[in-house]
Amino acid sequence: MIEPQGPLPPEIYWRRRVVAGVGALAIVGLVIALIVWTTSGSDDPKQTAATPSSSEQAQPTQADPSESATPDGQGGDQGGTGQGNNASGAPPTSASTTPGQSSAAASAPAPVPASGLCPDQNISVVLYTDKPTYKTGDQPQFTIVTTNAGLTACTRDVGKAAQNVVVRTLDGTRTLWSARDCSPLQTVNNQLLQPAQQVRDNITWSGTTSSPGCNKPRVQIPVGAYQAVGKIGERESAPITFNVVAPAQEP
Repeated sequence: MIEPQGPLPPEIYWRRRVVAGVGALAIVGLVIALIVWTTSGSDDPKQTAATPSSSEQAQPTQADPSESATPDGQGGDQGGTGQGNNASGAPPTSASTTPGQSSAAASAPAPVPASGLCPDQNISVVLYTDKPTYKTGDQPQFTIVTTNAGLTACTRDVGKAAQNVVVRTLDGTRTLWSARDCSPLQTVNNQLLQPAQQVRDNITWSGTTSSPGCNKPRVQIPVGAYQAVGKIGERESAPITFNVVAPAQEP
């Protein structure tokens, strides 16, 4: 080490060197402390927890807008996800099930009574025409198809006494003809029908009007569109439509 030189005693110079050395060490220690503190601060739990927070803030931007209503508990009412969706989904399921069950119960076959006669609920009736369009003066032919729609065999009268065909205006508001008005046939035809078994019968119409008891003059129906339904007892088919047109003019 260099010996201190100067007009003052050597002890003074040594003290100054010691003080300067201690100060330099203090500065170096302070710098090291700052570096250590800065480095350890990057691992602070507060900064680590901030990363998920920033990602959470970014998630609503990427998610479906309808899901943004879920956290406030209103997502279910607004079609969001989570528990609200389950709550809103449950009532439609039960509501849709209830009508389905009641409809199935209404259309379910009734038990056959001890008499063995088919109840109306177990009978299906469908009506057909032989042509969709007739000329004035033609005699349309209707076909009634009766089906046992039940699960067990039963007996049903499908004869002329139980049959009926009704022709109405196209809007269904006025009856023009009924097969029961003027027909002299009142035959009974009891048939034992197995499940899904069908019975067919034909009824020919003169194309003229009728009245109950057939006590009014019968006239040809005019050109136009009409509807007809078939009946077995009180069981009625869905309406069908047909047309009546004028005969073609000969040249």
